[in-house]
Amino acid sequence: MAGGLPFLPAGTTIPPAPYLVGVLLAAGAVAVALRRRRPRVTGRRVLALAPWMALGSAVHVLYVVDALPPLLSPLAGSPTVYLTVGTLAGAAWLAADAVRPDRVSESLALAGALCLAPVVAVAVSTGLSSEGARWSTIALALTVPITGAVWVALTRLRPEAAVTGGVGALAVFGHALDGVSTAVGTAQLGFGERTPVSRILLELGGLPSLPVLGEGWLFLLVKLAVASAVVWLFAEYVRETPAEGYLLLGFVAAVGLGPAAHNLLLFAIAG
Repeated sequence: MAGGLPFLPAGTTIPPAPYLVGVLLAAGAVAVALRRRRPRVTGRRVLALAPWMALGSAVHVLYVVDALPPLLSPLAGSPTVYLTVGTLAGAAWLAADAVRPDRVSESLALAGALCLAPVVAVAVSTGLSSEGARWSTIALALTVPITGAVWVALTRLRPEAAVTGGVGALAVFGHALDGVSTAVGTAQLGFGERTPVSRILLELGGLPSLPVLGEGWLFLLVKLAVASAVVWLFAEYVRETPAEGYLLLGFVAAVGLGPAAHNLLLFAIAG
């Protein structure tokens, strides 16, 4: 357990040594294989990783509600689960690039979706909260127009940002969904925030309360500002060095989409 440290999110855990060594060795092997093969990186291929971004968080929800077999549970703690799923995604990318190099995006997205679906099904089978599911749906419904408005404003203020395409839009969407779902979970369902900096923003007093979002609108505003700034700054990087730019922007998207997916699924079964 490492969550007692002030700069780490609550619930941070370190798995037993055999699991940790195994995950690190597997991750290293996949990283070396990717470096040697150097599969082509495009916006479509990074966008195809979206189901994998949600998969890690969905598996962690099973860990939180104690719905995993003891043999697999150590692999699903945070942050180990993200390294585990990242390794699987990298292996899937290598396999797709070797078997069907002309359909990597489709194969990668399909593989991620096929892995994600049973995990979500198992989570839902543990029990569905009608109130939690309703607020998860509301959070998702609110996020769509918010993302659209932010994306339109961003590309009008800086037309060059459009070069980031679907990956840039996914980054904005992921952080918007994280912000909205966190605010909704805090205001409507009584959930707390595990990340220290986020918790500070959510616990500031004296702010006016908005419908649905409560006082969490400030957290959402900060998330949107940060995501927009990153896309703004990455526009030139993506244009000049597309492979690196798309990969790093994909990581930024994952940092928002992962926690957002965790929120929606956890609310739906434990709200």
